[in-house]
Amino acid sequence: MKTKLTLTIEKSVIEKAKEFAGNSGKSLSDLVERYLEKEIAEAELQQANIPEEFKGLFGSVNLPTELNEKEAIREILSQKHSR
Repeated sequence: MKTKLTLTIEKSVIEKAKEFAGNSGKSLSDLVERYLEKEIAEAELQQANIPEEFKGLFGSVNLPTELNEKEAIREILSQKHSR
């Protein structure tokens, strides 16, 4: 069952999104729905791979989006072993 949803989004983003949707032959609603489905599926997959005792920690730490985990670990190990 489809239902309406009201969103507040920057005008410039809406304009670009409408253009993108038009160029891809999809509606803006379809793009938003597909994006939300993808995000939900990824979150469910991530949570499925986490042991139950750790799931309560979800969201308690906000890491920078540009964080490169492998590089951070490499840097920590480098500092640890250079002492």
